[in-house]
Amino acid sequence: MATRTGPLIARGLNFPPFVRLVVAAFLVTTACATRPPSDETLPGSPTGAGPAADDLSPATLASGQRVFRFDTFGDEQFWTDTARMHEVVQKSVSPTTALSVGLKVDADAIPPDVAAAIKAGKVDLNDPATTVTLLKLNAVVGLVGTVTSVNGKDNLTRLGITCALCHSTVDNSFSKGIGHRKDGWPNRDLNVGAIIALSPAITAAQKAVYNSWGPGKYDPRFNIDGKSTPLALPPAYGLARVKNETYTAEGPISYWNAYVAVTQMHGHGNFSDPRLGINIRQAPDMVGPKLASLRAYQHSIEAPTPPAGSFDSDAAGRGRSIFNQNCLTCHVGVNNTDNNSGVLHAPGEVGQNAAYAMRTANKSYRATPLRALWQHPPYFHDGSAATLEDVVTHYNDLRRLNLSAAQQRDLVQYLKSL
Repeated sequence: MATRTGPLIARGLNFPPFVRLVVAAFLVTTACATRPPSDETLPGSPTGAGPAADDLSPATLASGQRVFRFDTFGDEQFWTDTARMHEVVQKSVSPTTALSVGLKVDADAIPPDVAAAIKAGKVDLNDPATTVTLLKLNAVVGLVGTVTSVNGKDNLTRLGITCALCHSTVDNSFSKGIGHRKDGWPNRDLNVGAIIALSPAITAAQKAVYNSWGPGKYDPRFNIDGKSTPLALPPAYGLARVKNETYTAEGPISYWNAYVAVTQMHGHGNFSDPRLGINIRQAPDMVGPKLASLRAYQHSIEAPTPPAGSFDSDAAGRGRSIFNQNCLTCHVGVNNTDNNSGVLHAPGEVGQNAAYAMRTANKSYRATPLRALWQHPPYFHDGSAATLEDVVTHYNDLRRLNLSAAQQRDLVQYLKSL
């Protein structure tokens, strides 16, 4: 069995990732029964994950929110020292460029006078120095920068990433890409690969791979095996009663948080899973002690309810009956997934590409826990279904449900109501 020590830096130089914060898992479904381990003691569960029950005290939730939004787990050692992303941002990434690749800005972190100047057009949004100022204000969602002033000029000297980069967005209340944070919402605008491709530490061939992913996609194993089958960034809300937080159900939420923090973000901590041949031990551990509060905060984030008028309630009522007749075998229980009972589904049985599953421990997919489907197209693990209409058509054909066009429309309205 291969053993990796250190934060995969050597392989990261060959295949440097940016943020594989795939904390939750999304849409794949139906029938066959493989049973993966599904508790906090499975292989790879890190020391410090905490008990299965969450401490939901205000202090713990506040701590978990800080970890989710602002903790880099010491990953500056990679993103600064190895990938040299601080140089790229300092020289080349203006706010306009940052927003164009899906980075978001927290309007609540911008002082009123600065906000007024932006609205008045007095701030140059094409100047990378403005981005450095926003980082100094801790206003760029998911990025944490250390800014020092030399002879009156601000310089970005360190840069790290946090969970929020991929799993938070904003409500655009100030302008597009700038607004109040919405934690747990997947940033489907974020072009992770295009951001990675800006690093001077990677080759032209690697840049081509990263640039091929597109917005809202990320491959959380590219730096492990060198293959590329990017996934749709999943939501990190509505997780409280879902057991396994990966598309392929390797483990619960603290397992995946540790995997991502150590092997993808390149945080300074421990992760081990013999099934994947990974064994990373680093001191001090800057990940494990924070996993319990992080999990508690993630479990506290409710799935957003559909906006008023976003679906036809009468059609949704009819669609619910259709759903109950045709979909409940796999989409069972309060979270609509049979994976809570340990069930997994072979790729062929759900009509999904097997390429990603074959790179994982279980070689199968879980049925999605249906939640706020209106909020995060595209669907399926790889984003191959652009709309809910495409999802319904896929399963109508695959399962030979023989639903009429009207029944399919009603079913779509029900899915939009969840």
